Amino acid sequence: MNQDTIDQYRITKEPFYQVTAGEDTLYEAAYARRMPIMLKGPTGCGKSRFVEYMAWKLGRPLITVACNEDMTASDLVGRFLLDKDGTHWHDGPLTVAARIGAICYLDEIVEARQDTTVVIHPLTDHRRQLPLDKKGELVEAHPDFQLVISYNPGYQSLMKDLKQSTKQRFAAMDFDYPTEDLEADIVAKETGIDSDVSMKLVQIAHRTRNLKGHGLDEGISTRLLVYAAQMIAEGVDAKLACNMTLVTPLTDDPDMRQTLEAAVETFFT
Repeated sequence: MNQDTIDQYRITKEPFYQVTAGEDTLYEAAYARRMPIMLKGPTGCGKSRFVEYMAWKLGRPLITVACNEDMTASDLVGRFLLDKDGTHWHDGPLTVAARIGAICYLDEIVEARQDTTVVIHPLTDHRRQLPLDKKGELVEAHPDFQLVISYNPGYQSLMKDLKQSTKQRFAAMDFDYPTEDLEADIVAKETGIDSDVSMKLVQIAHRTRNLKGHGLDEGISTRLLVYAAQMIAEGVDAKLACNMTLVTPLTDDPDMRQTLEAAVETFFT
């Protein structure tokens, strides 16, 4: 791989991330040993932003893969493709990361088929190898390569969970939404909005998170709070902004929407 290929995956600008419990120090220690890491936590709580921040802090290129149920092993490792000059092998994102020494982040790993996730196993133990069976090549992972996966354990069904044979190949870090004060500070810093308004948004979110399992699959995420704050910062009426970013995305149930709208009304009259 040439330097241009490596540089295209580098994060050149520091992503905004608020360290909450020394998780950056833990990650750095794990990276020093190139330990595979599993991030567990609810949707929109900052897992992906954390990986971006750590890749920037460590000066490593980052290759992110958004996993889905249609993703095959070939989507990860590569395949032969036909063009005007004939058939050529094209590396997948996992193979590229292993070759150049990038951090490879597989986001929402449980969305991928279980037979697909098996291909990561040889990269997560002492072998640190990636077999390309179709090509007949065994890729030795670059010394700087690290594999990171994430998923939301509270949202997965029994049919969508990682096998123990996969889980026990990773060290794991728990993520959750920050405390009210810290989350309000994050939203304010991220968007430039008034701290009083950001606190009101966070209080709305906490009310919805208490409804998880009682009409809602998930409460309002920090990501959605940032969207609401950005709309308000653009001059949109707070109630309209909240309905667009906090209520409508969360549920299609009319009664639950009324409940959420009432929560918004409580804080933004």
